Amino acid sequence: MAPALALTAFPNRCVDVVDAAGSSHPTGVAVAETQIGLGKSARRGYRLAELDIVPSRRTRNPAEVDTSWQIDALRFDSPIVAAPSDGVVSPATAVAMSNAGALGVLHSEGVWCRHEDPAPALAEIAGIDPAAEGAAVEVLDRVHSLGRPEVRPELVKARVAEMRSGGATVALAVSPGLVEASLEAILAAEPDLLVIEGTVVSAEHVSDGEPLNLKRVLRRLEVPTIVGGCTSYSAALHLMRTGAAGVLVGVGPGRVGPTRNVLGIGAASATAIADARAARIRHLDETGVYCHVIAHGGVRNSGDLAAAICCGADAVVLGDLLAAATEAPAGGWTWAHRSDHPTLPRSRVEHVTTNGPLQQILHGPAVGADGTTNLVGALARSMAFAGHVSCKDFQKAELLVAEGDFR
Repeated sequence: MAPALALTAFPNRCVDVVDAAGSSHPTGVAVAETQIGLGKSARRGYRLAELDIVPSRRTRNPAEVDTSWQIDALRFDSPIVAAPSDGVVSPATAVAMSNAGALGVLHSEGVWCRHEDPAPALAEIAGIDPAAEGAAVEVLDRVHSLGRPEVRPELVKARVAEMRSGGATVALAVSPGLVEASLEAILAAEPDLLVIEGTVVSAEHVSDGEPLNLKRVLRRLEVPTIVGGCTSYSAALHLMRTGAAGVLVGVGPGRVGPTRNVLGIGAASATAIADARAARIRHLDETGVYCHVIAHGGVRNSGDLAAAICCGADAVVLGDLLAAATEAPAGGWTWAHRSDHPTLPRSRVEHVTTNGPLQQILHGPAVGADGTTNLVGALARSMAFAGHVSCKDFQKAELLVAEGDFR
């Protein structure tokens, strides 16, 4: 019987990042690599659930910590962003998120910008029993049907006006492949924040036609823009150099984005965030400009939320946790925008159990000890136990890797 192949850990070595022009940039960071086979090695990545936050010798009162987040001139009471999914964010829930001190992002290519009133269709989706045979397929068929009409620029403008009249900070999402074509309509709508969001976004997308140059696009915008996703130091640094106000780190929130299963592309969330944090430090040293790191995936509960901030995230995108709110447009059904790709969908529909009103999910009281309600309260208490007064300060907290799965 042939002996089993052992994985060998190489000694720590300092790694360089090579840019598109072939220039080498030493990171000065020593990383351990594991040999997969002859001539091929890999880094060990860590997920948020594998990390424990170490309490400090000096603790604080949770009421005295500051969970706020500010990007450009926009300030929020908590570092929570609702994913731009039709099952999570409607104009009404964006207003509710803003009233609760968080940010809701409406997708400019979603149902609210294709239909005058998609509420009845979403209510029908909400009424589908998740236990019924073929329920997920039926929901996906309905999602595809709702996505067939063209995006209407006048509806984009109307939704922005609706959210602004409700007192919300208005954030719109757009796919990177459509950003050039959509730019005029988006600028006319005058959102407060723009999110260019895809599975993987690069600073310059090369194709047979005219390449998408994000730096050129962002120079035309007068609103702060968040771009992503990315999963590496190099990609994050290049996105920061486009002039983005923030970068999305990860390949999408929640259980609805099985990109790893479809494309083999994934991200160990904790490692990806920490790498982007290192890129942010370098970018700040080079330019004096602080670029925000926004975690985009891997957060299942308030413990993961706290760990993401400790790893270096300024804010966190949530999908499933917010789809469980009673105000969610699809009654617990959730999906990512890329689920309606005509030939290779990279998102599935999922159903989550309703946990309570949005206010309760964000600010409590918690209905159990599973970390899915009172997210902000849990973050504040974690910060207090670790002895840190602000989210930025909380990024200095000590972390341990928990061996084995004890959760």
